[in-house]
Amino acid sequence: MTLDTMSPDMTNRDPRMDATTPITYRYLTFQTPLPIPNTSSLSQPPDPPDLSPYSDPTTWPSSRKNIMLGLSCFATFLTAYTAGSYSPPHELIRQDLGGTSNVAVLSGITTFCLGFALAPMALAPFSEITGRYPVFVAAGIIYVIFQAVCGVVRTVAGMVVARLLVGIGASVFSTMVGGVIADLWGKQDRNTPMAIFSGVVLMGTGAGPLFASIMAKRLAENKAWKWVFWHQVITSGLCILAFVFFFRESRGSVLLSRRARALNNWYESLESQGCYGVWLSGDNNNGDVDDDVSSQDSSTDPSSDEEKTPTTTTITTPPNHTSLKRIRWLVKEDEERSSLLKIISISISRPFHLLFTESIVFFFSLWVSFAWGVLYLDFGSIPLVFHRQYGWDIEQSGLIFLSLIIGGFIGTFFSIWQERILHHPGWNPSLSLPPQGQEQEEADTYGKTWAFLRQNFPSNSPEARLYLSCLTSILLPLGLLLFGLTARPQIHWVIPGIGLVFATLGILSIYLAIFNYFADSYQQYASSALAAQSMCRNIVGGAFPLVTRPLVENLGEVRFAVLLGGIAVGLTIVPWVLVFCGDRIRARSPFASVSFPISYPYSTNPPFFFFPY
Repeated sequence: MTLDTMSPDMTNRDPRMDATTPITYRYLTFQTPLPIPNTSSLSQPPDPPDLSPYSDPTTWPSSRKNIMLGLSCFATFLTAYTAGSYSPPHELIRQDLGGTSNVAVLSGITTFCLGFALAPMALAPFSEITGRYPVFVAAGIIYVIFQAVCGVVRTVAGMVVARLLVGIGASVFSTMVGGVIADLWGKQDRNTPMAIFSGVVLMGTGAGPLFASIMAKRLAENKAWKWVFWHQVITSGLCILAFVFFFRESRGSVLLSRRARALNNWYESLESQGCYGVWLSGDNNNGDVDDDVSSQDSSTDPSSDEEKTPTTTTITTPPNHTSLKRIRWLVKEDEERSSLLKIISISISRPFHLLFTESIVFFFSLWVSFAWGVLYLDFGSIPLVFHRQYGWDIEQSGLIFLSLIIGGFIGTFFSIWQERILHHPGWNPSLSLPPQGQEQEEADTYGKTWAFLRQNFPSNSPEARLYLSCLTSILLPLGLLLFGLTARPQIHWVIPGIGLVFATLGILSIYLAIFNYFADSYQQYASSALAAQSMCRNIVGGAFPLVTRPLVENLGEVRFAVLLGGIAVGLTIVPWVLVFCGDRIRARSPFASVSFPISYPYSTNPPFFFFPY
């Protein structure tokens, strides 16, 4: 890039500067206009640094965002697959490793979930400071290594410990993908990628026991069943290689810090050639960094598909009222950040504080923990029930896990559709609803329906995230009852399979509603609130497989289903309470947001993959 030549009057106002001239420190944002450096003494000024690798992630093209989402969701699918693939060969593991009981072997699920629950509390702060990329790659390597250890370990105790470390490595690809989505999309565009991510979790959870059951049946001889682990080592290894080469850092503050470092290094390089200072406009000429915080809004339009940061540094041509100063750029978030030890202590302690002091966090964590426990309960209950009632072997029973995949697939698209309904211009008070092309009577009815919804169920409050989940979450108890009450030899196996589809749809709606509600209600404390529910649901999910067989064998399928279905029915009251009392409950909270003024742009002709709400 060729820099403009200094005008004569500007050169006359050029004070002599050297290495002893004080440096002014200024805060940098992605929108800060960059001043032109003083290169009048050079016949050929050097090109400025390429800052395109450090652009605002929310302005990246949709194609790049989709690649990032695809990689993240594939890794999430594999970690969910790992969680579900351990249960089908547990009897072979017990026989081969000399285990004393199935419970001891199944505790490998428990330790996996324990690592999954606790590790992100320490790893998440690292991703905030060093970025997502190094944490993902390092955790992915741990994940792959200890998957391989599971294939060579010779004792049940070693297997249980290896599963703990597999869970630690796998945890970032589930709990931190939400952070990547938040890096790339604004809250008004976040539901679709979150729905895809949530659906992939359930589809992976169903695919794991499906394929592991087939392998456990057909590869039982000569320890070939260990390919249950080895094929995951190969697949996850390829996934981590893809992360190394195709995943880009998405943490905005980290990219901004690198942007500031590149500019500062460029200034130092110019100064080494005798070119000191940059031209600053008179209205932005304060020397103290405390008085020089940029007023630019760091948010940008996330709906744009164009790369807004050019491939070279944008230099602002100095106007006549400029002055010369030596400057260095700082990032405000870096300056305000506490020590790593303090960040980790807050990351560990605050979720517990919110869990036991915030009624919203406590009851929602209880709700999603039970739903997640039911999901993990499926690992043992499905093969057991279908063996008891239909006489199926492990491979035949494993095929029923297709119900979870189907439920996750349907639930993903339903979640996207229901968000479009919620942000329809007839419901959203910030948009008008012209009844074009309709008869007057139909238009009146249409208008009254939306007017009723706008008046009684506003779409611009955090509780809007719960409206449809109040209805869809009832699918969880309905599915549990349908599964337990119809699993009979005289009733076709498709009927309990449909019950599992319903239950999966209910679990997905609960999971997605809680994520979005916490993100909207707790805002800057959302990470801690989400960490609390993540910890609870993974611990409960890890404990449920240990009690599956005793529950089914002692209670029978009917009472087993009635017990779980009754608990699920009782917990469905949680979102209803928030819908009608959410404002008052949040008003008493020192952490939750009381007001939530947000509008969602709506397009009647959305693109195929991402809908601009």
